[in-house]
Amino acid sequence: MCSGESTARPMTPLRSALLAALVAGSTVTPASAEKVANKVAVFTGLDKITGRIITFDVYIDETVQFGALRVTPRVCYDRPPTEPAQTDAFVEVDEITLDNQIKRIFTGWMFAASPGLNAVEHPVYDVWLNDCRQESDVPPPGERAGGAAREAKPNEANASGAAGAPEAPVGADMVGGVPVPRDKPPIPPGGAIEEDVPPTGDEPANPDAGGNGEILD
Repeated sequence: MCSGESTARPMTPLRSALLAALVAGSTVTPASAEKVANKVAVFTGLDKITGRIITFDVYIDETVQFGALRVTPRVCYDRPPTEPAQTDAFVEVDEITLDNQIKRIFTGWMFAASPGLNAVEHPVYDVWLNDCRQESDVPPPGERAGGAAREAKPNEANASGAAGAPEAPVGADMVGGVPVPRDKPPIPPGGAIEEDVPPTGDEPANPDAGGNGEILD
């Protein structure tokens, strides 16, 4: 004898797992969908000997030489303003040795927010990722003559000095962003340099000057 009422089938653990997988698969992660590929990677280079720091642009798959380092970005990703900031690039860095050989010293991801995670091991030069861009003031490689690696040049925005950069104090020159005191003038032959001493008002009395006082025995 069959009843007209239907009996609900219990939810088995297998069916629960399948249902959870379907729900998770239908959800798209916004961060992964919003990743933006850029055409230009912006790097900062440091000469540890002179203290010289420059910021330069490198197109994707282009090689730019900074000192003894050759930098080649393969990809450069960032996020739109509506997403949490995250800028990273996959970079290859080669060293030009003293015998003019090319040696790979770094291959991996650089993160603009954490430069210490992508340390380039070199005693003189250091390079780290600064930003990613879609355009650059530098012409693309296809619009320039020659296929050799170009030399890193400061961006036009930084060529005339960054805004708010410290000025050299009086009596000093700026060398690599560091004030260096100027050399003292040479002493002229036959005598020392005379310095002007301002009067203090406490000069000793002149014994030869006459006075109205009376000399006592």
